[in-house]
Amino acid sequence: MDTDNLLKDKYSREMHYLRISVTDKCNFRCTYCMPKNIFNSEYKFLSREKLLTFEEIVRVIKIFTKLGVSKIRLTGGEPLARKDLESLVGQISSINEIKDICLTTNGSLLTRKKAHALKSAGLDRITISLDSLDNKAFKQINDVDFPVERILEAIDSAQETGLSPVKVNMVVKRGVNDHSITPMVEYFRNTGVILRFIEYMDVGSSNNWDKTDVMSALEIIKSINENYPISPLEQNYHGEVAKRWKFDDGGGEIGIISSVSDPFCGACSRARLSAEGEMYTCLFASLGFNLRRYIRGNFSDEYIEKLIREVWEKRDDRYSELRAKNVINLKKVEMSYIGG
Repeated sequence: MDTDNLLKDKYSREMHYLRISVTDKCNFRCTYCMPKNIFNSEYKFLSREKLLTFEEIVRVIKIFTKLGVSKIRLTGGEPLARKDLESLVGQISSINEIKDICLTTNGSLLTRKKAHALKSAGLDRITISLDSLDNKAFKQINDVDFPVERILEAIDSAQETGLSPVKVNMVVKRGVNDHSITPMVEYFRNTGVILRFIEYMDVGSSNNWDKTDVMSALEIIKSINENYPISPLEQNYHGEVAKRWKFDDGGGEIGIISSVSDPFCGACSRARLSAEGEMYTCLFASLGFNLRRYIRGNFSDEYIEKLIREVWEKRDDRYSELRAKNVINLKKVEMSYIGG
């Protein structure tokens, strides 16, 4: 790859990471993402013909690699709701420029058989969402009465299959599941699982986000430190979103993602592709760029590459930094549409 050809946006941020939503559908109705009052039986999800096919997704990825992308994360909605996802993983793994393929899932559909199929196809790592070990709290959040035990089985399956290190994401919302921080730490310490705590974010416009519901990274760290002292670790790579911490007694590591209290816009190298082929340059974006019309039109890869380059070079997103300055009031794309 020609390093002189790498994209840079208006803040000199390069593009290395493409997050792809393969479906806008999900079998959970998590209150901070897809609340039932909006995503109900009358809600119109994308029709099948609007979704990018696996072949179209692979074509887009190959174009993005020419501009610096080497890491892919598959998201949703719930990505395992997309049939035969391992077929897509296999096609992506055949692209030489892609060095890392990850998947973020709620774990509900991750059987041992599926984990093996994904690993065999070339999936490198997996992140599973679990917001509490307390069944009452977890069911309150997922709002479909799904039990914790099934997610723990999925985590075990991922580990046994070698999708390591398995990461477990917990979105912390004050007064809802903050009581679960210590039990989560106790459960996943010394297991090889990397537990990551995420500040409750104002993604989309449907979750009635209020800053008073946010438990800050500093509060989370303080809560953990009371029982299990931790110390900071260096980043694995430039632009890593989670601040890494290690247990002083050698019990492993955790991560803290602090988009609200300590924004990391300055090092963001992520582009996002929605299930219907809209390119977004920020998780909190209001508008995307329609790549699908060019993918399905009579346009060459070179022309599409030129369009992507133009979008990125105009990029000046720094939503979280501006939010911290209380100057944001925008209608944003929903997280279920472009993934987390």
